[in-house]
Amino acid sequence: MASSSDFQQDRHSFSGSPEKWNDFELPGDTLYYRFTSDMSNTEWGYKFTVTVGHLGRFQTGFEILKQMLSEERVIPHIPLAKIWEWQVGVACRQTGHQRLKAIHLLLKIVQCSAQGDCDFTLLKPLWQLFTHMENNLCHDVAKPGILLPLHRALAELFFVTENRVTELGSLQEYLLALNTEDHLHRCTAQ
Repeated sequence: MASSSDFQQDRHSFSGSPEKWNDFELPGDTLYYRFTSDMSNTEWGYKFTVTVGHLGRFQTGFEILKQMLSEERVIPHIPLAKIWEWQVGVACRQTGHQRLKAIHLLLKIVQCSAQGDCDFTLLKPLWQLFTHMENNLCHDVAKPGILLPLHRALAELFFVTENRVTELGSLQEYLLALNTEDHLHRCTAQ
């Protein structure tokens, strides 16, 4: 099975008992398959099931949310507060590209949110990750000016969010909620 007629792209080959077969995903909307028998037995052949866009898979959810958040006429009908809460949790739990995609969705939500749509204080765990990255960057003079994609994504998220809470008139509450009391004492002492 493959995603191209020449069986060169996304190729998956199986042979033998069903226990040797496993689930896989193919990009696109077309599946090419070929069955070749070695005539070693008289079984009827094989059976496989094709399911389009697995509901619950990260990429599918990401694409659906991204599209919904891009449609201005759809946004008023989306429960942004619940999606925000869920997406912050996803960004905290995921790693790698999935975390970057979750942060991308958070940015889109911040940009289209209205007063009270999102509890921006839920970003505290991501803020702690960001400040940890910032502190490590300041102490590591061997690698000047190099930011990891996650660091850049978080910097953009917090820049946009800070501008948004300023527009909404809740900057002080936001900053107090994200920082620990110890951090605030250190800043005051400085």
